[in-house]
Amino acid sequence: MTLKTSFAAAVTPSAFLPSLGAIAAGILLMTLQTTSAQAAGQYYNCANANGCKLVDSKYFTSSYTKTQYPVVMAHGLGGFTTMFGLVDYFNGIPGELMKGGSEVYTTKTSAVNNSEIRGEQLLQQVKTITAISGKSKVNLFGHSQGGIDIRYVAGVAPKYVASVTAVSSPEQGSKTADFVKNTLEPNNNTGSPSNITTELVSGLFNLIGGFTDIGSGISFSEIQEQDGWQTLMALSTDGAAQFNAKFPAAMPTSYCGQPTSTAANGIKYYSFSGVGQITSVLDPSDYILAVTGVPFAGESNDGLVSACSSRLGYVIRDNYRMNHLDSADQVLGLTAWGESEPKSIYRTQVNRLKNANL
Repeated sequence: MTLKTSFAAAVTPSAFLPSLGAIAAGILLMTLQTTSAQAAGQYYNCANANGCKLVDSKYFTSSYTKTQYPVVMAHGLGGFTTMFGLVDYFNGIPGELMKGGSEVYTTKTSAVNNSEIRGEQLLQQVKTITAISGKSKVNLFGHSQGGIDIRYVAGVAPKYVASVTAVSSPEQGSKTADFVKNTLEPNNNTGSPSNITTELVSGLFNLIGGFTDIGSGISFSEIQEQDGWQTLMALSTDGAAQFNAKFPAAMPTSYCGQPTSTAANGIKYYSFSGVGQITSVLDPSDYILAVTGVPFAGESNDGLVSACSSRLGYVIRDNYRMNHLDSADQVLGLTAWGESEPKSIYRTQVNRLKNANL
């Protein structure tokens, strides 16, 4: 039995829900990690478009990351801001940036939905952030699907955006998403599921999305719209192609090509990502990513996104030794020994934005 066949057996409808249970367990493990984000700096939790809550009082030790415009961070699929007031999605990164003088805002969109809906939610928060900060633009950072959401904002409202930095983002889709979609419903390219198994899977993801809303401090009456099937469609190769046709700025012209431009509409575009799945034997989530990385069939990937798919604008690096969760400094901050720490990578990029007068 081949490795690919083994993976196929693991995600057949009869076994898929237990597999999702393991993934859900991995998400819950993320909530146990410690964070240093609240130890230093000032950043705001913008969990909804109605306003942003100051999380910490501001102090800084240098001006290394003191950009002209605020830094706004967008989470990926299943993401949150600060879970139940204990755990940050971007583990310790906001506080690290604030030590260098940055003004940082974290945002919350639907945990489970397509990037046009999430992007529109993010845009409303960006407008709020410009009002709070008094600055006309922001520097957008998006991890995973968040790296697609921020392209939507840049595409429909460029006047609010100084730069876009996509982190481990499936800009041309994820082969893991392709595999799951084709396993559930191989001929379904519609906007809704058509069989019971798919509806159950979508319902589970919707439940996870609602859970992260509540954990991020959103009231029951304001829970954001969740749609598991729309998410799967959006993150597939076909869904990404449709999105890229609408928002082609700074994208390569071929799957494994390099972007031919690094700026559009006055906005500078950047990206970075990693490869490898098991980067710390102590991190339980690494073993989940080793399974989700199987559909890439040997192509360099981080467990959910290939290096080729992650490229956008100026490619800082697409081969850091870090998996998909490492690139947001999850879980427990357990990353590859000897590689640059995620916090350091973010600091260097924000310093790059500072030097570009952004």
